[in-house]
Amino acid sequence: MTEKELRAFAEGITMLINGGSLSRERTRDMFRELLLNRQPDLQQGAFLAALTAKRETPQEIAGAWEAIYDIDTVKVTPCIEGPLVDNCGTGMDSFKTFNISTASAVVAAAGGVVMAKHGARAITSSCGAVDILEEIGVDVECDAGVVRQSIEKAGIGIFNGMSAFIHPRALYRILSQIRFGTVLNIAASLANPALPRYGVRGVHSRELVEPVARAMKEIGYFKALVFNGSTGNGGRGMDEISTLGETLIAELCPGGKIKTYSVKPGDFAIKRPSEEMLHPYVDREKEALSFLRILAGRDHGPRRDIVCLNSAAIFYLVGLSRDLAEGLARARALIDSGHVLSRLREWVNAQNRNPSAGLMKYERLLQKIYATGGRQQGERYGDVPVMS
Repeated sequence: MTEKELRAFAEGITMLINGGSLSRERTRDMFRELLLNRQPDLQQGAFLAALTAKRETPQEIAGAWEAIYDIDTVKVTPCIEGPLVDNCGTGMDSFKTFNISTASAVVAAAGGVVMAKHGARAITSSCGAVDILEEIGVDVECDAGVVRQSIEKAGIGIFNGMSAFIHPRALYRILSQIRFGTVLNIAASLANPALPRYGVRGVHSRELVEPVARAMKEIGYFKALVFNGSTGNGGRGMDEISTLGETLIAELCPGGKIKTYSVKPGDFAIKRPSEEMLHPYVDREKEALSFLRILAGRDHGPRRDIVCLNSAAIFYLVGLSRDLAEGLARARALIDSGHVLSRLREWVNAQNRNPSAGLMKYERLLQKIYATGGRQQGERYGDVPVMS
Protein backbone atom coordinates (compact mmCIF):
# COMPACT_ATOMS: atom_id res chain seq x y z
CA MET A 1 0.00 0.00 0.00
CA THR A 2 1.55 3.29 -1.10
CA GLU A 3 1.35 6.64 0.70
CA LYS A 4 -0.74 7.95 -2.18
CA GLU A 5 -3.31 5.15 -1.76
CA LEU A 6 -3.44 5.69 1.99
CA ARG A 7 -4.08 9.39 1.54
CA ALA A 8 -6.74 8.83 -1.14
CA PHE A 9 -8.66 6.55 1.22
CA ALA A 10 -8.26 9.07 4.04
CA GLU A 11 -9.64 11.84 1.82
CA GLY A 12 -12.84 9.83 1.42
CA ILE A 13 -13.11 9.46 5.20
CA THR A 14 -12.56 13.19 5.66
CA MET A 15 -15.31 13.95 3.16
CA LEU A 16 -17.71 11.78 5.19
CA ILE A 17 -16.66 13.36 8.50
CA ASN A 18 -17.42 16.77 7.00
CA GLY A 19 -20.92 15.65 6.01
CA GLY A 20 -20.27 14.97 2.34
CA SER A 21 -21.47 11.93 0.39
CA LEU A 22 -19.63 9.51 -1.86
CA SER A 23 -20.72 8.30 -5.28
CA ARG A 24 -21.70 4.66 -5.71
CA GLU A 25 -18.45 4.04 -7.59
CA ARG A 26 -16.21 5.63 -4.98
CA THR A 27 -17.98 3.82 -2.14
CA ARG A 28 -17.56 0.54 -4.03
CA ASP A 29 -13.85 1.19 -4.52
CA MET A 30 -13.31 2.11 -0.87
CA PHE A 31 -15.17 -1.00 0.25
CA ARG A 32 -12.97 -3.09 -2.02
CA GLU A 33 -9.96 -1.69 -0.13
CA LEU A 34 -11.60 -2.62 3.15
CA LEU A 35 -12.65 -6.12 2.07
CA LEU A 36 -9.21 -6.89 0.62
CA ASN A 37 -7.64 -5.66 3.88
CA ARG A 38 -5.48 -3.19 1.97
CA GLN A 39 -5.93 -0.38 4.48
CA PRO A 40 -4.73 -0.20 8.12
CA ASP A 41 -7.26 -1.30 10.71
CA LEU A 42 -7.61 2.25 12.04
CA GLN A 43 -8.56 3.60 8.62
CA GLN A 44 -11.02 0.75 8.03
CA GLY A 45 -12.77 1.39 11.35
CA ALA A 46 -12.80 5.14 10.77
CA PHE A 47 -14.38 4.65 7.35
CA LEU A 48 -17.22 2.47 8.71
CA ALA A 49 -17.83 4.81 11.64
CA ALA A 50 -17.79 7.98 9.53
CA LEU A 51 -20.17 6.54 6.93
CA THR A 52 -22.59 5.35 9.60
CA ALA A 53 -22.48 8.59 11.61
CA LYS A 54 -23.07 10.69 8.50
CA ARG A 55 -26.00 8.41 7.55
CA GLU A 56 -25.50 6.55 4.31
CA THR A 57 -27.21 7.49 1.03
CA PRO A 58 -28.86 5.00 -1.35
CA GLN A 59 -25.82 5.26 -3.64
CA GLU A 60 -23.43 4.54 -0.78
CA ILE A 61 -25.46 1.52 0.33
CA ALA A 62 -25.52 0.27 -3.26
CA GLY A 63 -21.77 0.80 -3.63
CA ALA A 64 -21.03 -1.15 -0.45
CA TRP A 65 -23.38 -3.94 -1.55
CA GLU A 66 -21.75 -4.12 -4.98
CA ALA A 67 -18.28 -4.61 -3.53
CA ILE A 68 -19.43 -7.25 -1.04
CA TYR A 69 -21.50 -9.17 -3.57
CA ASP A 70 -18.91 -9.06 -6.36
CA ILE A 71 -15.76 -10.04 -4.51
CA ASP A 72 -16.81 -11.62 -1.21
CA THR A 73 -20.03 -13.59 -1.76
CA VAL A 74 -20.37 -17.23 -2.83
CA LYS A 75 -23.16 -17.29 -5.41
CA VAL A 76 -25.89 -19.92 -5.80
CA THR A 77 -29.04 -20.17 -7.91
CA PRO A 78 -31.81 -22.27 -6.33
CA CYS A 79 -34.06 -24.09 -8.79
CA ILE A 80 -37.49 -22.90 -7.69
CA GLU A 81 -40.76 -21.64 -9.08
CA GLY A 82 -42.08 -18.21 -8.22
CA PRO A 83 -40.51 -15.32 -6.30
CA LEU A 84 -37.53 -15.77 -4.01
CA VAL A 85 -37.81 -13.60 -0.89
CA ASP A 86 -35.44 -12.42 1.83
CA ASN A 87 -36.58 -10.76 5.05
CA CYS A 88 -34.66 -9.39 8.00
CA GLY A 89 -34.43 -6.76 10.66
CA THR A 90 -31.13 -4.96 10.19
CA GLY A 91 -30.49 -4.12 13.84
CA MET A 92 -29.18 -0.94 15.50
CA ASP A 93 -32.70 -0.11 16.70
CA SER A 94 -33.22 1.50 20.10
CA PHE A 95 -36.03 -0.88 21.13
CA LYS A 96 -34.80 -4.48 21.26
CA THR A 97 -37.27 -7.27 20.48
CA PHE A 98 -37.06 -11.04 20.21
CA ASN A 99 -36.21 -12.38 16.75
CA ILE A 100 -39.45 -11.57 14.95
CA SER A 101 -38.24 -11.71 11.34
CA THR A 102 -36.93 -15.28 11.64
CA ALA A 103 -40.22 -16.58 13.01
CA SER A 104 -42.07 -14.64 10.30
CA ALA A 105 -39.92 -16.28 7.62
CA VAL A 106 -40.96 -19.75 8.80
CA VAL A 107 -44.63 -18.74 8.76
CA ALA A 108 -44.23 -17.36 5.23
CA ALA A 109 -42.49 -20.54 4.05
CA ALA A 110 -45.35 -22.62 5.47
CA GLY A 111 -47.69 -20.45 3.43
CA GLY A 112 -45.92 -21.21 0.16
CA VAL A 113 -43.37 -18.37 -0.06
CA VAL A 114 -39.81 -19.47 -0.92
CA MET A 115 -37.48 -17.82 1.59
CA ALA A 116 -33.73 -17.28 1.20
CA LYS A 117 -32.64 -15.62 4.43
CA HIS A 118 -29.25 -14.02 4.93
CA GLY A 119 -28.56 -13.42 8.60
CA ALA A 120 -25.86 -13.18 11.22
CA ARG A 121 -25.09 -13.77 14.83
CA ALA A 122 -26.02 -11.03 17.26
CA ILE A 123 -24.00 -7.83 16.91
CA THR A 124 -26.34 -5.14 18.25
CA SER A 125 -28.92 -7.51 19.79
CA SER A 126 -28.85 -10.41 22.26
CA CYS A 127 -29.84 -13.16 19.83
CA GLY A 128 -29.44 -12.96 16.06
CA ALA A 129 -31.14 -15.09 13.40
CA VAL A 130 -28.16 -17.44 13.21
CA ASP A 131 -28.07 -17.83 17.00
CA ILE A 132 -31.73 -18.76 17.41
CA LEU A 133 -31.71 -21.20 14.48
CA GLU A 134 -28.54 -22.90 15.71
CA GLU A 135 -30.23 -23.42 19.08
CA ILE A 136 -33.19 -25.06 17.36
CA GLY A 137 -31.09 -27.41 15.24
CA VAL A 138 -30.56 -25.74 11.84
CA ASP A 139 -26.98 -26.17 10.59
CA VAL A 140 -25.82 -22.56 10.33
CA GLU A 141 -22.16 -23.37 9.63
CA CYS A 142 -22.78 -25.30 6.42
CA ASP A 143 -21.71 -24.19 2.95
CA ALA A 144 -23.90 -22.38 0.44
CA GLY A 145 -24.69 -25.57 -1.44
CA VAL A 146 -26.43 -27.09 1.59
CA VAL A 147 -28.46 -23.88 2.02
CA ARG A 148 -29.43 -23.95 -1.66
CA GLN A 149 -30.69 -27.53 -1.31
CA SER A 150 -32.68 -26.53 1.78
CA ILE A 151 -34.34 -23.71 -0.15
CA GLU A 152 -35.25 -26.17 -2.90
CA LYS A 153 -36.46 -28.96 -0.57
CA ALA A 154 -37.96 -27.13 2.39
CA GLY A 155 -38.75 -23.77 0.78
CA ILE A 156 -36.48 -21.95 3.24
CA GLY A 157 -32.81 -21.64 4.11
CA ILE A 158 -30.41 -19.21 5.77
CA PHE A 159 -26.96 -18.11 4.64
CA ASN A 160 -24.74 -17.25 7.60
CA GLY A 161 -23.34 -13.81 6.89
CA MET A 162 -20.54 -14.35 9.41
CA SER A 163 -19.33 -17.61 7.85
CA ALA A 164 -16.25 -18.00 5.67
CA PHE A 165 -18.26 -20.54 3.66
CA ILE A 166 -20.56 -17.72 2.53
CA HIS A 167 -18.28 -14.65 2.52
CA PRO A 168 -14.81 -16.19 2.24
CA ARG A 169 -12.57 -13.18 1.75
CA ALA A 170 -13.43 -10.64 4.41
CA LEU A 171 -16.93 -10.08 5.68
CA TYR A 172 -16.70 -12.80 8.30
CA ARG A 173 -13.43 -11.22 9.49
CA ILE A 174 -14.91 -7.74 9.81
CA LEU A 175 -18.20 -8.75 11.45
CA SER A 176 -16.41 -10.93 13.99
CA GLN A 177 -14.37 -7.92 15.15
CA ILE A 178 -17.04 -5.24 15.63
CA ARG A 179 -19.83 -4.87 18.17
CA PHE A 180 -21.52 -1.76 16.82
CA GLY A 181 -23.90 -1.25 13.95
CA THR A 182 -22.63 0.09 10.62
CA VAL A 183 -23.69 0.38 6.99
CA LEU A 184 -22.87 -3.35 6.84
CA ASN A 185 -26.09 -4.06 8.75
CA ILE A 186 -27.93 -3.03 5.60
CA ALA A 187 -25.48 -3.44 2.71
CA ALA A 188 -24.11 -6.79 3.84
CA SER A 189 -27.58 -8.15 4.54
CA LEU A 190 -28.47 -7.38 0.92
CA ALA A 191 -25.45 -9.38 -0.35
CA ASN A 192 -27.49 -12.58 -0.35
CA PRO A 193 -25.83 -15.45 -2.25
CA ALA A 194 -29.14 -16.37 -3.92
CA LEU A 195 -29.77 -12.77 -5.07
CA PRO A 196 -33.53 -12.60 -4.35
CA ARG A 197 -35.46 -9.83 -6.09
CA TYR A 198 -38.21 -9.58 -3.46
CA GLY A 199 -37.23 -8.24 -0.05
CA VAL A 200 -38.58 -7.13 3.32
CA ARG A 201 -36.28 -4.96 5.45
CA GLY A 202 -36.68 -3.44 8.87
CA VAL A 203 -34.39 -0.47 9.61
CA HIS A 204 -33.53 1.32 12.84
CA SER A 205 -34.56 4.83 11.85
CA ARG A 206 -37.49 6.49 10.08
CA GLU A 207 -34.96 8.56 8.14
CA LEU A 208 -33.59 5.38 6.54
CA VAL A 209 -36.90 3.91 5.36
CA GLU A 210 -37.11 5.58 1.97
CA PRO A 211 -33.32 5.68 1.29
CA VAL A 212 -33.04 1.92 1.84
CA ALA A 213 -36.00 1.32 -0.49
CA ARG A 214 -34.19 3.46 -3.08
CA ALA A 215 -30.99 1.50 -2.51
CA MET A 216 -32.86 -1.76 -3.11
CA LYS A 217 -34.23 -0.31 -6.33
CA GLU A 218 -30.68 0.74 -7.27
CA ILE A 219 -29.33 -2.80 -6.90
CA GLY A 220 -32.14 -4.46 -8.83
CA TYR A 221 -34.96 -5.45 -6.49
CA PHE A 222 -38.31 -5.88 -8.24
CA LYS A 223 -40.51 -5.44 -5.15
CA ALA A 224 -39.66 -4.53 -1.58
CA LEU A 225 -41.04 -3.28 1.71
CA VAL A 226 -38.85 -1.27 4.08
CA PHE A 227 -40.15 -0.15 7.45
CA ASN A 228 -39.45 1.30 10.87
CA GLY A 229 -41.86 0.79 13.73
CA SER A 230 -42.25 2.82 16.89
CA THR A 231 -43.17 2.11 20.48
CA GLY A 232 -45.71 4.93 20.30
CA ASN A 233 -45.91 8.41 21.81
CA GLY A 234 -42.68 9.52 20.17
CA GLY A 235 -40.82 6.63 21.80
CA ARG A 236 -38.13 4.32 20.55
CA GLY A 237 -37.92 2.68 17.14
CA MET A 238 -37.74 -0.95 16.05
CA ASP A 239 -36.75 -2.69 12.83
CA GLU A 240 -40.11 -4.47 12.57
CA ILE A 241 -43.72 -3.62 11.86
CA SER A 242 -44.84 -2.58 15.32
CA THR A 243 -47.80 -3.61 17.45
CA LEU A 244 -46.91 -0.85 19.92
CA GLY A 245 -47.26 2.22 17.70
CA GLU A 246 -47.12 3.60 14.18
CA THR A 247 -44.95 2.00 11.49
CA LEU A 248 -43.64 3.96 8.52
CA ILE A 249 -43.40 1.85 5.33
CA ALA A 250 -41.78 2.50 1.95
CA GLU A 251 -43.01 0.16 -0.78
CA LEU A 252 -40.95 -0.41 -3.91
CA CYS A 253 -43.43 -1.28 -6.64
CA PRO A 254 -42.83 -3.01 -9.99
CA GLY A 255 -41.55 -0.39 -12.42
CA GLY A 256 -39.57 1.42 -9.73
CA LYS A 257 -42.15 3.68 -8.09
CA ILE A 258 -41.76 4.06 -4.32
CA LYS A 259 -44.75 4.96 -2.19
CA THR A 260 -44.74 5.66 1.55
CA TYR A 261 -47.51 5.19 4.08
CA SER A 262 -48.00 4.25 7.70
CA VAL A 263 -49.98 1.65 9.61
CA LYS A 264 -51.03 1.35 13.25
CA PRO A 265 -51.95 -1.65 15.44
CA GLY A 266 -55.53 -0.40 15.56
CA ASP A 267 -55.79 -0.89 11.79
CA PHE A 268 -55.69 -4.64 12.49
CA ALA A 269 -57.62 -4.75 15.77
CA ILE A 270 -54.43 -5.68 17.62
CA LYS A 271 -54.40 -4.68 21.26
CA ARG A 272 -51.28 -2.78 22.27
CA PRO A 273 -49.12 -4.99 24.51
CA SER A 274 -46.71 -3.92 27.21
CA GLU A 275 -43.24 -3.30 25.83
CA GLU A 276 -41.77 -5.96 28.11
CA MET A 277 -43.71 -8.71 26.35
CA LEU A 278 -41.68 -8.14 23.17
CA HIS A 279 -38.26 -8.09 24.81
CA PRO A 280 -35.89 -11.01 24.18
CA TYR A 281 -35.04 -13.53 26.86
CA VAL A 282 -31.54 -13.26 28.28
CA ASP A 283 -31.07 -17.03 28.07
CA ARG A 284 -30.77 -18.41 24.53
CA GLU A 285 -32.55 -21.68 25.22
CA LYS A 286 -35.51 -19.84 26.73
CA GLU A 287 -35.59 -17.68 23.63
CA ALA A 288 -35.66 -20.82 21.47
CA LEU A 289 -38.50 -22.27 23.57
CA SER A 290 -40.49 -19.07 23.15
CA PHE A 291 -39.81 -19.15 19.39
CA LEU A 292 -41.17 -22.71 19.21
CA ARG A 293 -44.20 -21.91 21.37
CA ILE A 294 -45.26 -19.26 18.85
CA LEU A 295 -44.82 -21.49 15.81
CA ALA A 296 -46.48 -24.44 17.56
CA GLY A 297 -49.59 -22.37 18.22
CA ARG A 298 -49.19 -22.51 22.00
CA ASP A 299 -48.62 -18.77 22.45
CA HIS A 300 -51.65 -16.63 21.64
CA GLY A 301 -50.27 -13.43 23.08
CA PRO A 302 -48.40 -10.34 21.86
CA ARG A 303 -45.47 -12.31 20.45
CA ARG A 304 -47.75 -14.24 18.13
CA ASP A 305 -49.46 -11.00 17.07
CA ILE A 306 -46.26 -9.28 15.99
CA VAL A 307 -44.90 -12.39 14.23
CA CYS A 308 -48.14 -12.76 12.27
CA LEU A 309 -48.22 -9.06 11.36
CA ASN A 310 -44.66 -9.22 10.01
CA SER A 311 -45.46 -12.46 8.16
CA ALA A 312 -48.37 -10.58 6.59
CA ALA A 313 -45.88 -8.18 4.98
CA ILE A 314 -44.29 -11.11 3.13
CA PHE A 315 -47.62 -12.50 1.94
CA TYR A 316 -48.64 -9.05 0.71
CA LEU A 317 -45.29 -8.53 -1.04
CA VAL A 318 -45.62 -11.65 -3.20
CA GLY A 319 -49.33 -11.22 -3.88
CA LEU A 320 -50.67 -14.00 -1.65
CA SER A 321 -52.82 -11.47 0.17
CA ARG A 322 -54.47 -8.26 -0.97
CA ASP A 323 -53.34 -6.31 2.06
CA LEU A 324 -51.73 -6.69 5.48
CA ALA A 325 -55.04 -7.49 7.19
CA GLU A 326 -55.65 -10.46 4.90
CA GLY A 327 -52.04 -11.57 5.31
CA LEU A 328 -52.41 -11.40 9.08
CA ALA A 329 -55.41 -13.74 8.98
CA ARG A 330 -53.49 -16.09 6.71
CA ALA A 331 -50.53 -16.22 9.11
CA ARG A 332 -52.74 -16.96 12.12
CA ALA A 333 -54.54 -19.76 10.29
CA LEU A 334 -51.25 -21.34 9.20
CA ILE A 335 -49.94 -21.47 12.76
CA ASP A 336 -53.19 -22.95 14.05
CA SER A 337 -53.16 -25.60 11.32
CA GLY A 338 -49.79 -27.01 12.42
CA HIS A 339 -48.22 -26.36 9.02
CA VAL A 340 -45.70 -23.86 10.41
CA LEU A 341 -44.21 -26.26 12.93
CA SER A 342 -44.06 -28.96 10.24
CA ARG A 343 -42.20 -26.60 7.91
CA LEU A 344 -39.70 -25.75 10.65
CA ARG A 345 -38.96 -29.46 11.13
CA GLU A 346 -38.45 -29.85 7.38
CA TRP A 347 -35.99 -26.94 7.49
CA VAL A 348 -33.97 -28.48 10.34
CA ASN A 349 -33.79 -31.72 8.38
CA ALA A 350 -32.96 -30.11 5.01
CA GLN A 351 -30.32 -27.59 6.13
CA ASN A 352 -28.04 -30.00 7.90
CA ARG A 353 -24.87 -31.92 7.22
CA ASN A 354 -26.00 -34.17 10.10
CA PRO A 355 -29.82 -34.18 10.02
CA SER A 356 -30.20 -36.64 12.91
CA ALA A 357 -28.20 -34.39 15.26
CA GLY A 358 -30.21 -31.33 14.24
CA LEU A 359 -33.53 -33.11 14.65
CA MET A 360 -32.43 -34.38 18.07
CA LYS A 361 -31.93 -30.76 19.26
CA TYR A 362 -35.25 -29.76 17.75
CA GLU A 363 -37.19 -32.65 19.31
CA ARG A 364 -35.58 -32.08 22.73
CA LEU A 365 -36.84 -28.50 22.77
CA LEU A 366 -40.23 -29.50 21.44
CA GLN A 367 -40.64 -32.04 24.24
CA LYS A 368 -40.07 -29.23 26.74
CA ILE A 369 -42.77 -27.18 25.04
CA TYR A 370 -45.38 -29.89 25.35
CA ALA A 371 -44.25 -31.07 28.79
CA THR A 372 -44.24 -27.67 30.49
CA GLY A 373 -45.99 -25.28 28.11
CA GLY A 374 -42.56 -23.85 27.31
CA ARG A 375 -42.54 -21.39 30.19
CA GLN A 376 -41.68 -21.84 33.85
CA GLN A 377 -42.78 -19.60 36.69
CA GLY A 378 -40.25 -16.79 37.06
CA GLU A 379 -38.78 -16.94 33.54
CA ARG A 380 -38.05 -13.48 32.24
CA TYR A 381 -38.30 -11.35 29.12
CA GLY A 382 -35.21 -9.19 29.45
CA ASP A 383 -35.26 -8.10 33.11
CA VAL A 384 -39.04 -8.24 33.55
CA PRO A 385 -40.67 -11.29 35.18
CA VAL A 386 -43.29 -13.12 33.16
CA MET A 387 -46.02 -14.79 35.19
CA SER A 388 -47.35 -18.17 34.13
